[in-house]
Amino acid sequence: MKCTKEQINLQEKSAATDVNTIIADRHNLNGVLRKYEFDAVLDICGYNENDIRDLLCEIGDFGIYIFVSSGAVYPETLPQPFSEEMPVGADSVWGDYGTNKIAAEKYLCEKVSNAYIIRPPYLYGKMNNLYREAFVFECAEQERPFYIPNYGRMGLQFFDIEDMCRFMKAVIEKQPKQHIFNVGNPKSISVADWVSLCYKTVGKTADFHFVKPDIEQRNFFPFYNYEYKLNVEKMLAIMPDVKPLEEGLMQSYEWFADNRTEIRRKNLTEFIDNNLRG
Repeated sequence: MKCTKEQINLQEKSAATDVNTIIADRHNLNGVLRKYEFDAVLDICGYNENDIRDLLCEIGDFGIYIFVSSGAVYPETLPQPFSEEMPVGADSVWGDYGTNKIAAEKYLCEKVSNAYIIRPPYLYGKMNNLYREAFVFECAEQERPFYIPNYGRMGLQFFDIEDMCRFMKAVIEKQPKQHIFNVGNPKSISVADWVSLCYKTVGKTADFHFVKPDIEQRNFFPFYNYEYKLNVEKMLAIMPDVKPLEEGLMQSYEWFADNRTEIRRKNLTEFIDNNLRG
């Protein structure tokens, strides 16, 4: 959790009935959590071993610990789709992000016997403040042509944020014997089809302009030039149904329309205008 200097001094406020909201720096908790007992800890903002260590040192008694890791823990050299039984390791695409998640997983599992690890692919949906579908929505609203890599063939695997919350709830209730889960939509979607769905959500039709592969993809598109797929059969055994992508994108757009200032924008359109548009 990243906090402002004002937030680091503990604040408690009521977000809803029977809910205590504690805003603090997980690395400087000063004993504030020790007086509480938790049925479950849902750690959605741990990125490295220190994040786990500092929280475990300060937290009170708890039942289970669910850590949201990432599909980035699998080396790209392994056969796909990646399954939970495969070894984790460094990946040339994700770099420190993946290896830090691996270290966090390892430390947690060594210290907490009742820990669960969740490894999602790309998250989307309501409250997603990353510049992913929001970028495409804005392009559609402005009726911009869309500059797409690799002729739109690259596959992307998504998971709706609300579905991830539903799965964590299922883990808390069922406490399965399996402790590591890949999660995500069982089917991937091509870049072209995903962009087309985002435009359709806004009521527009995408006009594709294909970009040469020698141009760095992340300069004009919100995903790495890397296609990977997670095997999610174990997740489906516990939670068989996931939200259709069309429905999730519509809900994401409705949230985005009312929360535009929450989006963490990148200079993608500036790069396109300065380097790609004729």
